[in-house]
Amino acid sequence: MRIKNVTVSTVAVSLLLLINASCNTVQQDSAKTHDAIVAAEEQFMTAFGNSDDAALAALYTEDAKLMPSNSDFVSGNEAVRAFWKSVFDMGIKKATLETLEVEGMGDTAYEVGEYTLFTEGDQVADSGKYVIIWKMVDGQWKLHRDIWNTSMPAQQPSESAETS
Repeated sequence: MRIKNVTVSTVAVSLLLLINASCNTVQQDSAKTHDAIVAAEEQFMTAFGNSDDAALAALYTEDAKLMPSNSDFVSGNEAVRAFWKSVFDMGIKKATLETLEVEGMGDTAYEVGEYTLFTEGDQVADSGKYVIIWKMVDGQWKLHRDIWNTSMPAQQPSESAETS
């Protein structure tokens, strides 16, 4: 009977150690993914600050999709590049991104965060929240699906639009 108790205890302790090691690996992988995503966001902000639409597009997968407010899907790397160029042409000079949450699942991860867009002289043009689905491509995390929406109040129609 004593041998049976020792065997059961040994198996139970072994299982607990295995579960603990597995949890630690998941936590380490999660921390690595978080750090890699935050580093990629830094690259995004740098490219944005340089108005470098080519560098921004390079951070996305070839079949990326943007989902901006008040617009259809922007699909594919070249369309992504053209979209960001149009943003720069509108006078947007800088973006700040704050990562609030990252969760990885194999070669895919998602990120939730907040953004602020600025014009010349650090004037706030827009601020809001975003969700990005990241995909691991050739050992690098790339933006795969990118959706954001403003937190700023909707603009009221002008009087001239009301009288038309």
